[in-house]
Amino acid sequence: MNELLSQEEIDALLKGTMDNIEDNNSSYEQLTEEEIDALGEIGNIVMGTAATTLYTLLSHKVTITTPEVTVTSLTEIAMQYPIPFVAVEIQYTKGLEGNNLLIIKEDDVKVITDLLMGGDGTNIEGELNELQLSAISEVMNQMMGSAATSLASMFGKDIRISPPNVFTIDFVQEKPNSKFDSNEPIVKVNFKMEIPGILNSYIMQLIPIDFAKDMVRTLMYGDGGDEQQINNAQINESQPNEQQLYDQPSFDQQSAVQGHGSVYSDRPMETHTSNNYEDTVAVGVQPVVFQPLDETPVDSQSRNIDLILDVPLEISVELGRTQKKIQDILELNSGSIIELDKMAGEPVDILVNGKIIAKGEVVVIDDNFGVRITDIVSPSNRISNLR
Repeated sequence: MNELLSQEEIDALLKGTMDNIEDNNSSYEQLTEEEIDALGEIGNIVMGTAATTLYTLLSHKVTITTPEVTVTSLTEIAMQYPIPFVAVEIQYTKGLEGNNLLIIKEDDVKVITDLLMGGDGTNIEGELNELQLSAISEVMNQMMGSAATSLASMFGKDIRISPPNVFTIDFVQEKPNSKFDSNEPIVKVNFKMEIPGILNSYIMQLIPIDFAKDMVRTLMYGDGGDEQQINNAQINESQPNEQQLYDQPSFDQQSAVQGHGSVYSDRPMETHTSNNYEDTVAVGVQPVVFQPLDETPVDSQSRNIDLILDVPLEISVELGRTQKKIQDILELNSGSIIELDKMAGEPVDILVNGKIIAKGEVVVIDDNFGVRITDIVSPSNRISNLR
């Protein structure tokens, strides 16, 4: 038997290899560099907040970092990850329309649930049971609830999710979701997940490519527009038409209007008819705006503040408040739980000398707690609050 390949067979093999390379390259062209960067940033925000929540639940430092965004398909994932996984389906119900999956290895779920139940993370023998699935479902519910709050701050609107649906999945034998076609491109965001000394693994996020593009478009251009509309608007603004150029008054006219304290704005040309002829006048009139009497000039405030810049102020963070009867207070003991008036994942209040100046979210820096500011009052209001 002749084991040597003919030139035709070699050419056919090379052609097949190149076709596969071209197919892979075409799938990776589904996202632009800007879209990949934006999805990576969204993933950073989501998983950063989720890691903070997981730290609170497990009492162990958790880092979820280094998102790697690629475009792939379920067929390719089945070849790369033949082992069973635990899938967490997250459905967005408000603010965003779509769903995505978080994929975690079964052994990693066993480690997390063992830590959650007071273990050391080494009890991972045996099959995954209903108790462990129920525990990881509650963990994911709290993680993604806080992540939705961070997304709401990032997108500037209310974002809500339904309770996560947790199930086991084997990519080789079944599809994780009917909305994910085996051969259609999907976005895979791979994160490194680490619990020092206990776990060093990864967690995957799978997003339908249409939903991924919608998230990027909403983040970059808002709900009402797309990239092409924004570009067209910018071009139109940078090229005023001839009529607009004629409508603008001369420099002297602008100076005269501004000198009387009013703000000039371009208005359409108005035509007045009188005595059978037309007078064409460019009119730009607005009410005079007076500065409120109770406002202190910024320069004066700055000069006064310079004198006390070295004065220390006490900063505190308030997780929430509640009221209890005296009887309830007397019955408190070690292990008692006090429920506060804030939901998990809600922004906390940041106070300076007892006055609220900002809101933020709790983060972990090394082994210490910190607060990432998400909303803060203006400098002038901060000064007013300190009085």
